[in-house]
Amino acid sequence: MEFLITAFIVIFNVVAIVDAIRTRLSIEKKLLWIALIIFVPIIGVMLYFLLGRPETQTA
Repeated sequence: MEFLITAFIVIFNVVAIVDAIRTRLSIEKKLLWIALIIFVPIIGVMLYFLLGRPETQTA
């Protein structure tokens, strides 16, 4: 069970980091979000997906 929880957290961290790299944020903001995701894994990922992603504009 612990392995599944750890794997789940690692997968979400990797997804969040890749998403942060691919967004149109400035380099400084990308580095700050990536550092937050790495050093505070669960809270950092939640904050990134709630607050850090730039809004997408639909036409």
